[in-house]
Amino acid sequence: MSFLVTPQSLHFDAPLPLQSGASIRGYDLSYETYGELNAARDNAVLICHALNASHHVAGVYAGQDKSEGWWDNMVGPGKSVDTNRFFVIGVNNLGSCFGSTGPMHIHPDTGQVYGAGFPVVTVEDWVNAQARLLDALGIERLAAVMGGSLGGMQALGWTLQYPERVRHAVVVASAPNLTAENIAFNEVARRAIVTDPDFHGGDFYHHGVVPRRGLRIARMIGHITYLSDDVMNEKFGRQLREAVTQNASGYRFSTQDVEFQIESYLRYQGDKFSDYFDANTYLLITRALDYFDPARTFGGDLTRALARATSQFLLVSFSTDWRFAPTRSREIVKALLDNRRDVSYAEIDAPHGHDAFLLDDPRYLGVVRAYFDSIAGAAQ
Repeated sequence: MSFLVTPQSLHFDAPLPLQSGASIRGYDLSYETYGELNAARDNAVLICHALNASHHVAGVYAGQDKSEGWWDNMVGPGKSVDTNRFFVIGVNNLGSCFGSTGPMHIHPDTGQVYGAGFPVVTVEDWVNAQARLLDALGIERLAAVMGGSLGGMQALGWTLQYPERVRHAVVVASAPNLTAENIAFNEVARRAIVTDPDFHGGDFYHHGVVPRRGLRIARMIGHITYLSDDVMNEKFGRQLREAVTQNASGYRFSTQDVEFQIESYLRYQGDKFSDYFDANTYLLITRALDYFDPARTFGGDLTRALARATSQFLLVSFSTDWRFAPTRSREIVKALLDNRRDVSYAEIDAPHGHDAFLLDDPRYLGVVRAYFDSIAGAAQ
């Protein structure tokens, strides 16, 4: 059962220094909260979002039937992250296109849309911005920080940038950095966008167009990597669309039409994505994914990089997730254990691929519930 929520926004005038050497000022962060902050102000849980998600983590908006938050199955009253006990905060990252200041907003110094001029942002920059929001909300220390995929990278970043402010970190379907294959997928998707004639070097807003073709292709590429081969075969197989007229061999041999169900599904996902996502935001967020690598300044030694973390950890991975494979989570687990940190690890044998972290696997939800029960029990 979902509950009603209302988006909120905070404005920040003070410049935020960025890792690139640039800074951004006069920016807004959109966020939502669920549950109540207790008198001790120590029951706050920060949820970090993945690539195409937002601050709308849970609940629904008044008057909108289909507006459930992207982790509504995880967060809420009586759910795994129980808002009867925890004060949960979802924040939309800088550079996104769901309320927080991004490329489609006005630069306070020029009065013009940022467009391609929006500064490069990193996971570390997002964590610093989130910390400023928590300061404004009067929250000094988090009971937990949690995220899946890119959100998991932010959760890990919190334990390294603000170790004294995080008691627990829940890192789901994530990695300590991207493999070359992952970076390659991101680059192909970005090239689809920047080579779209309607992209106009990132300043398509001034031309009154949207690079929809590039966004569609980028989403189709990404969606393929989020699903497992087993799920694709089970859901679509080699089924032809009902409208396809078959010849004796079973095909129509067309190079233009959509004939297979999987083709139709991917095109639908691409069309939907191009209606709501910003092209410059896609470029920014995938670059932030590529850049994240806390071990880089330690000669690639993840154990040394994670020595700064003092939190307790829960890591969860999924057997068929080939985008963020279980071996990547195990790298984090090993590095934390090498540092004698308190770590719990669950590897769920699930068929759903990377998207499993958003779905209703009872074993997965049960592991997270048990972990948060232990957090609540220890606080009491």
